[in-house]
Amino acid sequence: MVLHRPEKVSLKMIVSLTPPQDLADLAAYSAQIGADPLLIQGAGGNTSVKDGDVMWVKASGTNLADALDKDIFVPVDLPAMRASLADGSPDADKPMQFLLGDSTLRPSIETSLHAAFPHRVVIHVHCVNTLSHAVRADAEAILAEKLDGFDWRLAPYAKPGANLARAVRDRLGEPPADVAVLRNHGLIIAADTVAAAPDLLARVTAALAAPETRPFTPVLDSLFPLANGQWRVPEPKDALHQLASPARAEQAAAGSLYPDHVIFCGVAAHCVDGDRLPDASEAPPFVILPGRGVMVRTDMSPGALAMSRCLADVLVRVPEGAELTYLTESENLELLDWDAEKYRQRLNV
Repeated sequence: MVLHRPEKVSLKMIVSLTPPQDLADLAAYSAQIGADPLLIQGAGGNTSVKDGDVMWVKASGTNLADALDKDIFVPVDLPAMRASLADGSPDADKPMQFLLGDSTLRPSIETSLHAAFPHRVVIHVHCVNTLSHAVRADAEAILAEKLDGFDWRLAPYAKPGANLARAVRDRLGEPPADVAVLRNHGLIIAADTVAAAPDLLARVTAALAAPETRPFTPVLDSLFPLANGQWRVPEPKDALHQLASPARAEQAAAGSLYPDHVIFCGVAAHCVDGDRLPDASEAPPFVILPGRGVMVRTDMSPGALAMSRCLADVLVRVPEGAELTYLTESENLELLDWDAEKYRQRLNV
């Protein structure tokens, strides 16, 4: 099928919207990593493949785990997106402007991040092991040791979208690095073929593996009496309960460690003293009872459940005495008041 791109984007061209042959291979790999909560949580993460002037990228709010069962990739105008990114145009933060064809889905809010890489294939994951290092104040020193031998770069935290894309682009170097760690966000690997991506991601994640410690045993007898129509107790072995370790509860309540937690669970985590739980209609998706365990709302969304477990999975890999770097108040607010993320939330009820 051949279509003209929308008039609202300045560059005019005629492009083929026939997917590249290896998009099916990318879909299969996307489904594989999307099913691994240590790499992807809920609708987080995204993948892409470039085919000439068209980039096929995961749509916002869709799940990589569904890549074999649903059409989750949409085509975008790659030269136009790169031009907007280079010019500093605000359009670079409006990926829908670059959509080709008539899909009702929006391109990922991180489309510009994929366009910033010259590599043909880009894989962006919210790797738990990576996050356990990337949220630490001493992240750079830790990563330098663990990623010795890789061509990698560390990018500062920035709101997902054009600002982050430019920050990463400006650090890739020449020749461009194929591994980027994003502070308080995640991991990107880039390759020239879909076939080469899995090996690189596997080697990087193995190098970043952090030991997991789960010393806390929930006091379930103190939690079950609190369960009601609004709150329930997770299964005894659910990683969520690890947040109730006093040291981890303090870490979790001190602030937000990465964007998706803010989007799906609110700012930081909420601790409760005593037996009085807040009204669920005015409360975050889960609450921590330090020294006892965790309670979750009965109407908790799949996205919120995935992100609350992600927080537990990250913190069980962070030393209790480690100094952490949290998002600032302004960084939290710009995520909460962002139409693109409100759209993604609506798709993950």
